Amino acid sequence: MATTNNEYKPRSMTAGARNVLRSNDSASLWNCTLSPGWTQEESEILRKALMKFGIGNWAKIIDSGSLPGKTNAQMNLQLQRLLGQQSTAEFASLHIDPKVIGERNSKIQGPDIKRKNNCIVNTGGKLSREELRQRVLKNKEMYELPESSWKDIELPKIEDPMLILEAKKEELRHLKQQLEKVQAKIQQTRKLHPARVEQLQEVVKNEA
Repeated sequence: MATTNNEYKPRSMTAGARNVLRSNDSASLWNCTLSPGWTQEESEILRKALMKFGIGNWAKIIDSGSLPGKTNAQMNLQLQRLLGQQSTAEFASLHIDPKVIGERNSKIQGPDIKRKNNCIVNTGGKLSREELRQRVLKNKEMYELPESSWKDIELPKIEDPMLILEAKKEELRHLKQQLEKVQAKIQQTRKLHPARVEQLQEVVKNEA
């Protein structure tokens, strides 16, 4: 991937404040594309979840219940759209606002910059383990959010429709079992007290 020019490094604000897009920022900052199957609301939930749990910590996001039905692969694809680049390893486990990176990448131009789905494609060689480690450390220094800004982020708890359906099915199974018990009790009463049953049926008939 193309290297980042110094002009894109945040300088004027303190760490944390400089690395989160706010509601009064330019509307153009929010125009990341959506991966197939994603809504704008879901993309925003993913953004906040990544800030809270760290880039690539999919298990924690899934356990949070904020994006039911989304798989690791689906979330990773939308992460690429938020970052504006296909390579995500250099941000692994960092608590960053991915749209800050997306805004930076949207400004990078040049003949060597290749994009797919508005994401910068890595056209260089694969980074060595040490090069990747150094890049993660650099991104941590530049973009990591202070814990105070992400630890209290609240994510919506969205019930999985499939889980709701299974719960309803279980409820119906329970009701069916109860009905079968009542029907069995009625049959038993008919056999043991036929005269009493006929008397009760006659009473019901007269009241009707």
